Amino acid sequence: MKLSAIDEYSTFLYHQGTNYASYRLFGAHFTGWRRKSCVRFAVWAPHAQKVSVVGDFNHWDDDANPMERSSQGNGIWVAYVEGLHEGDIYKYAITTASGERILKSDPYAFWSEVRPHTASKLTKLHYTWHDKKWMDSREAYDSYRKPMLTYEVHLGSWRRGEDGGMLTYRDIAEELVAYVKDMHYTHIELMPLCEYPFDGSWGYQGTGYFSATSRYGKPEDFMYLIDHCHRNGIGVILDWVPGHFCRDAHGLRHFDGEPCYESGNPILAENKEWDTMNFDYGRTEVQSFLISSALFWLSQFHI
Repeated sequence: MKLSAIDEYSTFLYHQGTNYASYRLFGAHFTGWRRKSCVRFAVWAPHAQKVSVVGDFNHWDDDANPMERSSQGNGIWVAYVEGLHEGDIYKYAITTASGERILKSDPYAFWSEVRPHTASKLTKLHYTWHDKKWMDSREAYDSYRKPMLTYEVHLGSWRRGEDGGMLTYRDIAEELVAYVKDMHYTHIELMPLCEYPFDGSWGYQGTGYFSATSRYGKPEDFMYLIDHCHRNGIGVILDWVPGHFCRDAHGLRHFDGEPCYESGNPILAENKEWDTMNFDYGRTEVQSFLISSALFWLSQFHI
């Protein structure tokens, strides 16, 4: 994945609402800095007094890896941290305008801890795809004239292991593709897989809009599932929920102590029916965030 620089143009597009690959600008990326290997962290927290990267690697010490306000963007914080590895967990420690310390998962994380844990995890999203034939064929496929039969499935309840536990993405791939081919389905529609905290929600109340849920394995395992479908001539549709997000403390709600992703008007911000928070579509940074999320699953996961 190509990494965007923290530059004036990228941040201008983000604040304008037209940075449709903002996951390259924000989040945690392995890179080089001052001729040393490190991870670049970037997060938008416009109301914060202070932001730090914390995790097991620095004993959750707020003073160990403080972030600096970027001169290129309003409310963007950046830090470069050496000595980190794939799988390391992290959060952002934010000091709010009122002086309160809160811990937040990374809105742009590519991988998350398995619930009930809520930290973000470092990953490079490396996978070798084998679905070129399928990807090339989509250009010529006439979905208005050719038959389409879609099988909707919730991965956690479609089938369980002998011990009653959830199957992995890779285990599901073999069994699910065999089933849908036998039943002559052309597509699989997966119920929401953006990371979410509560099994009972079936994924409709999310926290990680760039993070495939870890319930069933790593991001690369999910890529394998999609790849296996494509190699067997099965299209994959992902149920994506940009309407609202859960209220859990580690998520997007009051991200830096004040509304960032939801409206500042409580009447507009709160979704009483679902006990969730509504996204503020009028906020340009939210526009960049959501459109980038949709395109992320298309480009990086071949959805």
